[in-house]
This record gives sequence, structure tokens and C-alpha cells, in this order.
Amino acid sequence: MLDQVFRDEWGRVLASLVGYFGDMELAEDAAQEAFASAAERWSRDGTPDNPTGWLITTARNRAIDRIRRERTLAAKTEQLKRESYDAPEETMDDTTRFPDERLELIFCCCHPALALDAQVGLTLRALGGLSTEEIARAFIVPFETMSKRLTRAKHKIRDAGIPFAVPPEALLPERLDAVLAVVYLIFNEGWGGGRIDLSAEAIRLCRALGELMPDEPEAHGLLALMLIDHARSAARFRDGELVLLDDQDRSLWDLQAVDEGRALLSRALALRGSGQYVIQAAIADLHLRQPRDWTEISLLYRRLEQITGSPIVTMNRAVAVAEVDGPDAALELLDRLDLDGYRYYHSTRADLLRRLGRDEEARAAYRLAVELTGPGPERRFLEARIGALAESVDGPPRPRR
Repeated sequence: MLDQVFRDEWGRVLASLVGYFGDMELAEDAAQEAFASAAERWSRDGTPDNPTGWLITTARNRAIDRIRRERTLAAKTEQLKRESYDAPEETMDDTTRFPDERLELIFCCCHPALALDAQVGLTLRALGGLSTEEIARAFIVPFETMSKRLTRAKHKIRDAGIPFAVPPEALLPERLDAVLAVVYLIFNEGWGGGRIDLSAEAIRLCRALGELMPDEPEAHGLLALMLIDHARSAARFRDGELVLLDDQDRSLWDLQAVDEGRALLSRALALRGSGQYVIQAAIADLHLRQPRDWTEISLLYRRLEQITGSPIVTMNRAVAVAEVDGPDAALELLDRLDLDGYRYYHSTRADLLRRLGRDEEARAAYRLAVELTGPGPERRFLEARIGALAESVDGPPRPRR
């Protein structure tokens, strides 16, 4: 029970404390103490009627006690004590007295004054409740490195006076784009690296955004995109090896997640959504349908190009162009791009060359992709493609005598 409450409510408890005290480190320490107290008391006395209200109140009281002990804010302490100690801790279970300030916390964690890696780490820590060790493990950095990174970010929020607030309306679209980009980056870290739990965490964060901003189509579009992709997680690997979309066992797909994603996409479109995440969700949906409408996919990628100006989007459009106009047209599109440091560029180009029968060039492109890909299923898949090309040229290997 407590584990589930922690996963569901950590972000709200922490947001309430940060909004109240303006100090993320103090808020984290107090929240941790409150959850520790809950682990002891709830097992003995039972779960209170409103666990969230109990946790927020207990954490506030712990923070006030710390302020009083340190005697650094004596005057404010007395004021806070009068406000918060009017009722006993056990009875202050009414969550309605505490505004839900998670949205303010999200924008604080994703403030452009912070480095992107700090934004990602803080979002996972503050909103997702992941431990520093879990975040370090997810991003394959030492614990000490991640701990220092998070501490520096929290100090910068405090020292630079980064506001705990939703941005003014004029700045909101730009800032929301940054928040959504952080959430999608978290998802892709899990998706690309096979760390499914991290992808699920991004989905959980985006659900919170959708609840907090119910009329924002891009939040619904991003959640739709992630759900539709995440639904195929169980089918993406077989015996530890990568399985392409067309070869996946569809019986392993989470059809409930697909349906939810499609419903969210419809909601985003009803809100007149036409941003990048809404379009990407529409493309992801079309990829699951049979027969696949490559013309529509190509047109949507063209629209996405116009919005983002991203060469990676052009690369993805080339895959659809190959199905509509042939691999020659797609290769011509790819060869205009400057993506030499991007592994998927080389693997996409290699596949087009393979389809054109230009096996030697295809092998060279696959090797470039391998050099840019870390150990794991994707690298083994590329190496297998190189091996298959060598076999097709040289004939089947002779048995050893």
C-alpha cells in the first residue's frame, strides 16, 4: 500500500512542500521523513482516510521542526507553527486545504536556466520519486556524479531564485515545449535502451501533465504517442534480440494501451491540436494499421518537417518515400542530410542500399551504424545484417572439416 502511495503521491507531496517553503532540499528531506513515519505508523494504526493529506501535514511539521531547531528562521517558524499546528497531525487529512502544485514543480525543474541533464534528473527525482541511485543507473553514470548533478541543480534553483510558478501566458507555449521535450527524452532513454521502467515513468509523468492541463492538446498528443509505442514493448525483443515492427507477434501487444492512445489522439485532435506530438502520435497509429498507408505517413512527416525543421524527421520521411516512390528516391533524400554522427541515419541508408542491391555500400553503412551503437540488441541486429550481406555475396559458409 505505502509503495503505491509513494509512487502516486510523492510528486504532489513534494510540490506542496516546495511551494510552501521555497527550498527543494528541505522539502525532500521532510517528505522522506514523512514517508518513513508513515511506514511505521500506518502498519500499526492503519492507513488514514486521506493518505496524501496526512503525508503533506506530517512533512510540513517535520520541516517546521527542522527550521526551529536550526534557529535560522525563528520568526517565520512561529508563524508557520500557528498556521499548521492548529489541528493535531492525525486529523489533518483534508487534501483540499493543500493546492496541487505539481505543475509549478514541473516548470521549476524544467527551467531553461538549468542544463538539460539536470532538468531530466530533477524531473525524475521530484515528480517521479525515483531515487538518485535509480536515476544514475538509468542514465549509466556513477551515483556520485548524479548526486552532485542534482545537488547543483537544486542549489541553482535556490540561489538564482528560479520561480516556483507556471510561466506567464506569453511564455507558456515555449516553456511547455521544453517540459514535453524532457518527458519525451526520458521515454526515449527507456525505449532505446530497453529500460522499460523508464519509459513507463515518462508515461506516468505525462499523465500528470494531462490531468493538470486538460485542454492542452500537445500533452495529450505526447501521451498518445508514448502509449502507442509502449504498447509494443513485450514484442520488441525475442530471446534478447531486436524484432522489427513487421515481424512482431501482435498477440503480445497491449491493445488496451493502443486503444487509450488512440482515444487520447482523438481528444487532442478535438482540441484542434496540430503540433509535433499530435502528428507523431498520428504517424505511430498509422504504423500499427494494416494495410499501412505510406502516402499518408509521408504527408504527415512532411508536415512535421515544416514544424520542426529537423533532419531526423526528413530521415524518417525517407523511409515512407521508399515505400511510395522507391528506395532510389529515398536515398536521394537521405544523401542531402548532414547526420554522419547519428546511428539511425547510417542504418536507414544501409537498408536502402541493401534493397537496391548495392551490397558493398550497404555493408559499409551498416559498419558505420555499428560503430555508433553501444553493446546490446540493436548492435547485434546490425551485425547480423552485415553477416547476411556477406553470405549473400560469398554464398553459404562451407562446413569446417
